[in-house]
Amino acid sequence: MTEHKLTCDENGVRLDKFLSTTDIGLSRSMAVTLIESENVTVNGKQSNKKQKLNAGDSVCVLVPDPVPYEAKAENIPLEIVYEDDDLLVVNKPKGMVVHPAAGNYDGTLVNALLWHCGDSLSGINGVLRPGIVHRIDKDTSGLLIVAKNDISHQKLAEQIKAHSFTREYEAVVYGSLKDDRGVVDAPIGRHPVDRKKMCVTQKNSKNAVTHYEVISRFKGYTHIKCILETGRTHQIRVHMAYIGHPVSGDPVYGVKNEKVSFSGQCLHARKIGFIHPKTNEYMEFSSDLPPYFKEFIKKLSNISK
Repeated sequence: MTEHKLTCDENGVRLDKFLSTTDIGLSRSMAVTLIESENVTVNGKQSNKKQKLNAGDSVCVLVPDPVPYEAKAENIPLEIVYEDDDLLVVNKPKGMVVHPAAGNYDGTLVNALLWHCGDSLSGINGVLRPGIVHRIDKDTSGLLIVAKNDISHQKLAEQIKAHSFTREYEAVVYGSLKDDRGVVDAPIGRHPVDRKKMCVTQKNSKNAVTHYEVISRFKGYTHIKCILETGRTHQIRVHMAYIGHPVSGDPVYGVKNEKVSFSGQCLHARKIGFIHPKTNEYMEFSSDLPPYFKEFIKKLSNISK
């Protein structure tokens, strides 16, 4: 249990906000969970998240020990584009989380893979991420590769590190891009305030390069192709927002109250290419745009007539 005394500068702050800004490192949602589970007291008494605190108040926080978790197999349908003894290529639907994490322990791609592959998944990334060589966001649809053994995993990971993977996406972005093609070369790192977000920054960042090309234009929107030279977390989403054209429907980096309503972000991992870890042959796979993407394009086309 840790105890925190409020200073004069913190007078009037809400309890949940105070817990998420102190040095104990709680997220806002975790702070609320601890308050509601009666693991937080103010001056020795239970409280609620909206309570306003006063200078001199004593806030005690008990953070329970983490409960060990091992991903479990679940019979969830998978769209498998390719499979052999060393790897498989999966077309992930929008809305599916890739691997278990806090708040998403079930219904993930890993849960489905464990049912489909059993013990035939690489163990390099541990029990929560078996076989996962790279990820795509929950609300991004499209192709990703899964390793069935450690040797394949290592060789595929080396290709990613060397930026020799082919990764091509399609997206609809907000606004009209000035040029038909371009390159965003801007380093990406963790956001200095909101640790769940990424941003373009020179501090504690890694180089990031995204090539884009216009496929079609609509009134207030642009359909583009993006080719990743690097593969940073949220790279396309951060880069497009950085140049003033965020991915349509992006809940984190996007525009609020867009001109055309759409449920979720419009981003699809359409093509993936790599050298097979055993045969050394170059393999490339592509997937059709999913229904949600096509429907949005159709909607924009009708509006733009």
